Amino acid sequence: MRRLPVLCALGLTLAAAACDTSPKAPSEPGVCYEVVLLPGNKTRINEVAKNQPNIENCAARLEAMRLAFLRLGGNRSEIVGAYQGQYIFVQISGIFVGKTLTSIRYPALVRTGDGRLAIPGAMPQR
Repeated sequence: MRRLPVLCALGLTLAAAACDTSPKAPSEPGVCYEVVLLPGNKTRINEVAKNQPNIENCAARLEAMRLAFLRLGGNRSEIVGAYQGQYIFVQISGIFVGKTLTSIRYPALVRTGDGRLAIPGAMPQR
């Protein structure tokens, strides 16, 4: 009798995991990617840089790419990237990370008053 609730819980967990159809971020160590979102919940992944020591360096590369596109006349103000299994969202307000494309996004870097990027809490409060 005690096995039935455990088996039901295990079955529900497996069923929920099977329903997750969102694309997984590439997890190759040290490689920074740009992720292009396509119709139909599909993605195209482009390698941006290798040998990146951490997610902040990858985010900086993506920010430099975003600014270069804007200088060339592009209109993409937001870029999605990936680094070691996490998605990076480069936005005007800052850089956020999340496990999936639709999950909660946590701030990694925020904009300072002059537009530079800084670690949250690193700037003195007024």
